[in-house]
This record gives sequence, C-alpha cells and structure tokens, in this order.
Amino acid sequence: MTSEVLRCGHRVAPAESGAGSVRVLLIVAAMALAAASCSAAGPPADTGGHPAAAGAAAVATEGGEPESGQPASGQPASDQPASDQPVADAQRLVATFAGGCFWCVEAAFEKVPGVLEVVSGYTGGSVEDPSYREVSSGRTGHVEAVQVWFDPERVSFEDLLAVYWRNIDPTTKDRQFCDFGSQYRTAVFYHDDGQRRAAERTRDELVAATLDQPIVTEILPFTGFYRAEEYHQDFYKKSPVRYEQYRRACGRDQRLRQLWGGQAPAP
Repeated sequence: MTSEVLRCGHRVAPAESGAGSVRVLLIVAAMALAAASCSAAGPPADTGGHPAAAGAAAVATEGGEPESGQPASGQPASDQPASDQPVADAQRLVATFAGGCFWCVEAAFEKVPGVLEVVSGYTGGSVEDPSYREVSSGRTGHVEAVQVWFDPERVSFEDLLAVYWRNIDPTTKDRQFCDFGSQYRTAVFYHDDGQRRAAERTRDELVAATLDQPIVTEILPFTGFYRAEEYHQDFYKKSPVRYEQYRRACGRDQRLRQLWGGQAPAP
C-alpha cells in the first residue's frame, strides 16, 4: 500500500524518501551546531518544517531571527523588499513568483543580469504576518514565494517569466519536486494588467505548447507579501553545502531536465 512519508514536517512521496533522509541528517548536524553555540546565541530561531531549516538557523545572524514574516520595520513587506521600503518606479519594478522552495527560486533569479534584489517570503494567504512554521502547516493559504526587484532597462518582465517557467514544474498541483503541500503550489502574482497578460500569454503559447501537458500554475492578483525570516534570505549563499545537499536529494534539476530538455537551466 502506498502512503506518504512524513519528514521534517513535510509530506514526501515514498519514492523520494531518500530526500527526506538527507534532510534528517542535515537537521541532526545542525542541532549539534546549535547546541554548541546555544549559550552564546540565545534560543534557536523558529525553523518550522522546511528541509534543513535548522541548518539555516545555525547560520542565522547573531542575536536570533524574528519568528514571523514581518520585516524589522514592523510593517508587512508588501511591495517593499527591505526595511528601507523602496517603492516601484521607472527604474525599479517588482515581480512576485511562487515556485516551490524559495531557497531555489531565489538562487535562480539572483543570477539574472538586471535583477537588483530577490526576497524570500510568503503570499497568497489570509493570515497576517505568518511565521514559517505556520506557512509550513499548509493552513494559512500562503505559499513560499519570492519578490524580484529589477531594472526594466536591463531585463523585462517577460525575461523573468522565461526564467521562472524553466525553473519550476508547472504540471504538478500542490507540489514541487519532493515538497508536498498547498504551500508549494506554483503561481505568478501579477502587479498590473500588463504582467497578467504576459503571464497568461507565455503560459498558453510557450509553456503549454512546449510541454504538451495541462498547466496548473495559477495566475493571480498580488495582494500582499510578508518577508520570510532572515535565516531564509540568501540561504544558498549562507549555507551552500546544505543547500546543494537539499537540492540534489530533492531531484529538482533532474526533473527540470526531464521537462525542459536543453532549455532547462544549469544547476
């Protein structure tokens, strides 16, 4: 009988339970690091159930992290990527994408010339100021997402869509690779009608035609964004070994190659 395996607060398909085993090892290692530094750093951050999240907490900045998606300024991140709260203008526009684990999506967009900043966070739900643990429960309606701030003179929203589509599996509902749950559903959250039309056009003309499969990625109006805890920001830079272990075990790059062939992004 087929059943789901619960790993670190996530539902993992039986065939992918090896990925969950790697996550367990990562968390055990991180717990040892946390125990060694506990007296100096204070109580550990709320790591929720994310794969290797305890490893992220181990590399968090000194003094611990906030237990919610609210930025240090005390206001929801909304259209603001940082505590100085810049606003979108002719030189700086914003796009919001959900593509599964935000560690991986953030890493993909930060490679793009013209992208100014990428922020991991939560959007799409009804709960205000959610913590990672709350989002991981799948009961907030939120998804893991990124806000991409970009210079429209150097990169267009359509260019960002091309990156986005080829870094996700748009054919699976409430799942991305080894991560299960509605918090991992894929979506483009448009900020204006031009973004909506571009997302719909590329979905229908490019993605569906290329993959020849039903596309389940949602295209929804943007309603607000909460910045994730600091230990999630730039996780692939802060903890590259743990990040690569998670990415390999999750089978992300293998599945992208299956879907997109030569169009798949380089790992």
